[in-house]
Amino acid sequence: MPGLLRGMARTAVIAGTATAVSGRVQRRQAERYADRDAQIYAEREQAYQQAVGPPQAAPPPPAQSPDRSDTLAQLQQLGELKAQGILTDEEFAAEKAKILAS
Repeated sequence: MPGLLRGMARTAVIAGTATAVSGRVQRRQAERYADRDAQIYAEREQAYQQAVGPPQAAPPPPAQSPDRSDTLAQLQQLGELKAQGILTDEEFAAEKAKILAS
């Protein structure tokens, strides 16, 4: 019986040592691959930034003139005059161009 216990103990020690060594090797490889992956990612990101260029800010929205509501009101009046037959198509187009140009 003592020989059997000694054999089991030896097997347990060997298996424990093998497990510890295996875990250490796995951690070291994971660190190495993580460093390599980070380097590859950085190189790809740098190449992408060179190809695309720096990010550009979106253009600001066009400034609305304070008299926009006045312009809309003028266009509505112009439309009503045309609908009533007071203005011809040519007169309507000319007045509309003047209002929109201002």
